Amino acid sequence: MGLDYYKVLQVDKNAKDDDLKKAYRKLAMKWHPDKNPNNKKEAEAKFKQISEAYEVLSDPQKRAVYDQYGEEGLKGQVPPPGAGGPGGATFFHTGEGPNVFRFNPRDANDIFAEFFGFSSPFGGGMGGSGMRGGSRSFGGMFGDDIFSSFGEGRPMSQGPRKPPPIENKLPCSLEDLYKGTTKKMKISREIADASGKTLPVEEILTIDIKPGWKKGTKITFPEKGNEQPGMLPADLVFVIDEKPHSTFTRDGNDLVATQKISLAEALTGYTVHLTTLDGRNLTIPINNVIHPSYEEVVPREGMPILKEPSRRGNLRIKFNIKFPTRLTAEQKAGIKRLLGP
Repeated sequence: MGLDYYKVLQVDKNAKDDDLKKAYRKLAMKWHPDKNPNNKKEAEAKFKQISEAYEVLSDPQKRAVYDQYGEEGLKGQVPPPGAGGPGGATFFHTGEGPNVFRFNPRDANDIFAEFFGFSSPFGGGMGGSGMRGGSRSFGGMFGDDIFSSFGEGRPMSQGPRKPPPIENKLPCSLEDLYKGTTKKMKISREIADASGKTLPVEEILTIDIKPGWKKGTKITFPEKGNEQPGMLPADLVFVIDEKPHSTFTRDGNDLVATQKISLAEALTGYTVHLTTLDGRNLTIPINNVIHPSYEEVVPREGMPILKEPSRRGNLRIKFNIKFPTRLTAEQKAGIKRLLGP
C-alpha cells in the first residue's frame, strides 16, 4: 500500500484548496527539521511526506490520478488504462509507453519556500537529509524564535504575482433568475506539471443560480485561469447578464409589463391576462379609467428578494394607449355629448 496523502495532511477526501493550505501550513511548521533538532531524522521524513502530499492534493490533475490509482499509479508503477484519466485528466507521455503518468516529487524546500515566500530559507543543518541547503538558516536570519513569528502563516515576502481576474458574461433568462437553476460551464485551460510544462485540460464548473440574483452578480472560481511559470493562475469570474424577455422587464425587485390597449378600453375598463415567470395565469380586472401615466400595481408578484426569500417585489402594469388617428364629425359630436360638461 502506498502513502495515504489525505491521512498525512489530516484532511478528508473532500478537502478544498483552503483546507489543504491550512493543513500544510500547520504541519510544515510543526515538522520542519530546523524546529526539531533533537528529532531531526523523523522530522525530515515527515516533512518530506507532508510536502509530497500537499503537492499532489493541491494539483487537480495529480489528485485525480492519485484518487483513482493511488501512490503507485501516480509514480508510474501502474499504467492507467485508456487515453484519458479520471475527471478528464491528461497523462504525461514519458517515453515509457503510452499514457503512463510518472510523478516525481519536488524538493520539499522549494515547496516550503514558495508557500511562505522565501527564496532560500534553509541552512546547512539539513544537508544530511538530501534536501538542498541555502546560505542561511532560519535561526541565523531571524533568531531562534522564527517559527512563533509566523502566526497564521503570513508570508514574510511577496509570493508569485497573480494576474487580474478573467471575466465572462453568463446570460440568464428572467425565468432562471426567478426560479433559480443550475448551469454547467465547460472550460479549457492550461495547467503546469512539476517540470513547468503546460498541458491543456477541460473542466466542468457548476454554477447554482439563486432566485433573485440580478444582472451584474459575480460568481468567482479561484485560480481557474491558465497556469504559467512564476505566476499564480488568475481567478475566473462569471458575471450574470439578463436576457431580454418578451413580456416583462425588471426594475430592481419589481417586474414591469406593458399592455397595448385601445382608447375605448382605456375609458370603459380592461382585463389584463398574464402568465407569470413560474407558469401561473394571472387575471387582473381594471375598472378605473386608464390614463397614459396610469400604473396598476399587483403586490408580491415581482422577483424574489435574495436576502429575504419569503418576500417578493411587485408587478407593475403600464399601458400604451392607442389613440385614433382621425374622427368623423358624427364621432366627435357623440364624444362631446358623452364627455362634455
